[in-house]
Amino acid sequence: MNFERILNGLKRILPSPFSIALILTLVSYFLAVLLLDGESVMSRVAEVSLYWNKGFWELLAFAMQMMIMLVLGHTLAISPAVSKFIDKLISGINFNSKAVVVTAVFTMIMAYLNWALALIFGAVIARKIAEKSLQNNFKINYPLVAAAAYSGLLVWHGGLSGSAPLKVAEQNHFLYEKIGVIPVEQTIFSTMNIVSAIAIIAFISLGLYFLSLKTKTHIVDNELVIDESDFFKKSNLRKHFSIDNSALFVKIVVFFMFVSIVTVITKSKSLNFININFINFVLFALALLYHKNVKNFLSAVNKAIVGASGILIQFPLYAGIMGIMKYSGLSEVFTNFFIEISNQTTLPVFTFISAGIVNVFVPSGGGQWAVQGPVIVDAALKLHVPVNKVIMALAYGDELTNMIQPFWALPLLGITGLKAKDIFPYTLFMMLIGTVVYISCLLIF
Repeated sequence: MNFERILNGLKRILPSPFSIALILTLVSYFLAVLLLDGESVMSRVAEVSLYWNKGFWELLAFAMQMMIMLVLGHTLAISPAVSKFIDKLISGINFNSKAVVVTAVFTMIMAYLNWALALIFGAVIARKIAEKSLQNNFKINYPLVAAAAYSGLLVWHGGLSGSAPLKVAEQNHFLYEKIGVIPVEQTIFSTMNIVSAIAIIAFISLGLYFLSLKTKTHIVDNELVIDESDFFKKSNLRKHFSIDNSALFVKIVVFFMFVSIVTVITKSKSLNFININFINFVLFALALLYHKNVKNFLSAVNKAIVGASGILIQFPLYAGIMGIMKYSGLSEVFTNFFIEISNQTTLPVFTFISAGIVNVFVPSGGGQWAVQGPVIVDAALKLHVPVNKVIMALAYGDELTNMIQPFWALPLLGITGLKAKDIFPYTLFMMLIGTVVYISCLLIF
């Protein structure tokens, strides 16, 4: 098999992430028009246009949560202390296969702690490996290393920042009356999820190692990494005292932030306190602490916001797609099709497949849970399938097709200097491995 020919062919046909968002908008729009009942085509077009407009701004609160998580994760990743840790992590890397495997393993482990942190850490590791390869004059497959840095998005939804399992662990979530509170012990920390996590890390690492041997390596183009050679340097401090330069001031603020964190933990009777807002608060405290003063922190935030700009401008587009799918019933058409052909054994598998399809149009774990959650919960209750299992099936499907959905890859592409078409032939290969692993786990457990 000529991998290089296949890779080059895929690179030629892949459009930009923004164009993909526009294409998906048109596809969902026309599908909804075709499926809606109405007196005329124009009346259906008008109705779908209203759904699109309604959804366009409907995820602003969730978008803000995600943007804060992404920016704070990036801010923490480029702090001096964390940067030194990454330098030590890659100190022994001097050839391509090791670069790929180390990046993948570290990124996937980090993704179970926090998806945003893993995405940025992975991107920073890939970039630093590229800088090191230039300095030490050894060849790597930089797009493959960057693809390995994106592997965390294949596993994140089963981790501590997974939207669906965290949402159902909250009191009074929108499906509370049907399923009550489902603690993370039954989802994130279930035997099935732990086994799938170990299997994914093992098989993805082996698969990427295989690709690293079968694809060509090159000296990295210095234009990709030279412009930000001072990326990790601390800002110069002025000699005179100011609040902005005061490390003591930051320590006092962070102390009270950690008092709040500890209070939340000690007053909780379970792990239900782990939600999006809690994680963002912890990231905020750590980022502020590790940058030591306000001036350095704000400088890092400015860098981080640039990396998140592509996601910011595309979020309304995907929210609009979600509005079309939600209010037209298009998402239910996808989901119901698989549910109708399901039984007690196959429901989790078909939930997984339908979630993968919907994620291409709605690349937001929380948004997808809002759209698909009610349908799959009703099906699980009707077929007597454990609700926690179908929740994780949705989580697995959601994260799987991130490998062909470039939305969340934008910060990584910004940091590494690469394009989506450079990494996506490799992430498609990872998606195929993930499909086998997740379906196997859903059938076994």
